[in-house]
Amino acid sequence: MKNIEVAAAILHKNGTFLGTQRGYGEFEGSWEFPGGKIEAGESPQAALSRELKEELGIDAVVERFLMTVECEYPRFHLMMHCYLCSIAEGTIHLKEHKSARWMTREQFDDVEWLPADLDVIKKIRSMDIDSLS
Repeated sequence: MKNIEVAAAILHKNGTFLGTQRGYGEFEGSWEFPGGKIEAGESPQAALSRELKEELGIDAVVERFLMTVECEYPRFHLMMHCYLCSIAEGTIHLKEHKSARWMTREQFDDVEWLPADLDVIKKIRSMDIDSLS
């Protein structure tokens, strides 16, 4: 089975978190936290900075590590390193996603998330939001 290693940005502002809806591929239409594959020799933080610039057109501050999720999909094993991030500069412009929205923790259930992101949602729900400011 193929192994895929990615980095995901848990972008936050004012008690909300950015979810993005995939606009392509096998999981088109499902929601995820933005990010992407880590290239050879690249740190997860560098991959996040690059991916957020490429996919959303923003410069982000990678604040701190949140968690690593491992998830078995039918065709691959995913290892996803998640980091709390904020937007340093720029306005979100969707280049690969169908949609994006800032959600409170209560609004997470309004969309259909990819399986790996469900563990991240559990972690976010257990956090003290005031500690993110």
